[in-house]
Amino acid sequence: MALASATPQAASLEASGAPRQNYTSALASLTVLFFMMGFITCLNDILIPYLKAAFSLTYTQGNLINLCFFGAYFVMGIPAGKLVHAIGYKGGMLAGFLLAALGCALFFPAADSRSFGLFLGSLFVLASGIVLLQVAGNPYVAILGPPQSAPARLTLTQAFNSLGTTIAPFVGSALILSQLPKDPTAQVDVRAVQIPYLYIAGVLVAIAALLAMLKLPKISFADGAAKDGRRAWNFTHLVLGCVGIFTYVGAEVAIGSHIVSYLESPSVMGMSAEAAGHMVSYYWGGAMVGRFAGAYLLNKINPGKLLAFNAIGAIALVLVSISTTGELAMYSLLAVGLMNSIMFATIFTLAVAGLGRHTEEASGLLNVAIVGGAVVPLFFGKLADVESLQVAFLLPVVCYAYIVWYGLRGHKPVAGQV
Repeated sequence: MALASATPQAASLEASGAPRQNYTSALASLTVLFFMMGFITCLNDILIPYLKAAFSLTYTQGNLINLCFFGAYFVMGIPAGKLVHAIGYKGGMLAGFLLAALGCALFFPAADSRSFGLFLGSLFVLASGIVLLQVAGNPYVAILGPPQSAPARLTLTQAFNSLGTTIAPFVGSALILSQLPKDPTAQVDVRAVQIPYLYIAGVLVAIAALLAMLKLPKISFADGAAKDGRRAWNFTHLVLGCVGIFTYVGAEVAIGSHIVSYLESPSVMGMSAEAAGHMVSYYWGGAMVGRFAGAYLLNKINPGKLLAFNAIGAIALVLVSISTTGELAMYSLLAVGLMNSIMFATIFTLAVAGLGRHTEEASGLLNVAIVGGAVVPLFFGKLADVESLQVAFLLPVVCYAYIVWYGLRGHKPVAGQV
């Protein structure tokens, strides 16, 4: 496969000639980081229907949760990249865990005040911590090892992210959605979210303390990286990759955030919110299975072609779901998670191919593009309010169509740029 320059060519490890087993140890420790990022992010899929019921929100208003959470990537992506450049990858991860813990803790006063605005503010703080973890963690994994295996390595660590997203709906449904009253006219107690998020805050602080004690290989860039006056956004394949991340995250979040409402619909399954919440785990579980498989396949198959294949599969499954009813409609939509599996890691590594010293800046830009998770679901919600959920699912189809093109053509560096 032609991906020899998928990671910074000018990167080097300052680990006193660190043996390769140190890479394995460092990567193993980072699986906890990816697990927690997935767990926290996926709880939004439970939080949206819960707060939607608690505050009597429309689909559009409910997606303000995604707007605040993923909007943090737009606001904080570039500053996070600069902070990581200043304090290092490990320092960035530590800061990310602590900031995310603060955001979780702020859920307590937000619930006490029954203020939707405070919930949104708490989510923004929490998401800012996740942004730091993403900006520090993704390029660190990509660099920490042979460049040829970067897509497979990042996909493997992303699989543990998916493990978190698979477990989160079960935990969230049991602790949060189960608290929804059976009588739809009864008042919902928003304080049900306080204790779960306080526990998460405690876990994040504990992980930060353990991470502080770990010795991770340090990354630096070779002095020979010439300053050519270019910036990361001067590379066409990176800019197009940012669009790819925007559309991928937007489609994935739009689908995941509305599975509960979709399965509650009488024309699909007519499930209760709690039962539908459990089914969300199959969506994210498919992504987990696909990422473990993708870690192997990406060493055997051209990453761009595999990316396009998966995006075509996602389009087909969404169209089947909105054209049918019952179990076929449910399982075909849940299976989209399997198609999503390798997309983020593959787009990310293709986008940073050959960027060398521009990688941290590129990582910041790619994480800014995760704002797609804020923008696309908002338009999705508007379509659902005006038309129907089935019509709204055509928006992710458009997103996946772009990813097909990026996998086949758009990721290829322009001659002379790298």
